[in-house]
Amino acid sequence: MTTRHPGEAERPREKLLARGAQALSDAELLGILLGTGVRGCPAVELARTLIGEFGSLRELMNAEHTRFRTRRGIGPARYALLKAALELARRHFREALRVGPALAAPETTRSFLLAQLRDRPYEVFCCLYLDNRHRLLAFEELFRGTIDRAGVHPREVLRQTLAHNAAAVILAHNHPSGVLEPSQADELITRRLRDALALIDVRVLDHFIIGDGTCFSFAEAGLI
Repeated sequence: MTTRHPGEAERPREKLLARGAQALSDAELLGILLGTGVRGCPAVELARTLIGEFGSLRELMNAEHTRFRTRRGIGPARYALLKAALELARRHFREALRVGPALAAPETTRSFLLAQLRDRPYEVFCCLYLDNRHRLLAFEELFRGTIDRAGVHPREVLRQTLAHNAAAVILAHNHPSGVLEPSQADELITRRLRDALALIDVRVLDHFIIGDGTCFSFAEAGLI
């Protein structure tokens, strides 16, 4: 039987080392990142307060710098630390895609795209460039704004595909509204890109729409 020592909740590092990071609460993990609290408020309590003020850990981690100006305990250095931690998590997913075929691990691909695009306040159109074994060569954000014929230029997608010497691509864009249903413009640009890339013997393997915590796959819906 494990004995719980006084103050264990305020020693998240020891808890992590003893039981693993998955055993920690959001506030405890954030407390480790913050390092120290402020006068009269330990790091874990400060973390718990910040999560409550922002509404969720996700809202806190994605907040702009201006929202922290009036928050006690979060200055520029800690804001930079939070953003660095978030970007490291995103790059971790990218590295996982480089190790093996992207389509052999569809959940990894989805997790990566969700981490990259879910919280964008505007539409972003991206490409994952793959080699002939479907391993990730590069990931790029190509266009911002509404996804329509004026916003996404096939010639730019072709130019970048050739620059990366890709054998296949996966397309992706987000819907800030969270609605996953593809629009007519989404379907049209997918067909245009598929046909244009076919001329240089490059396959479009899928087109993902990223919503709020979930994805729509054109391939699974039979639209590619």
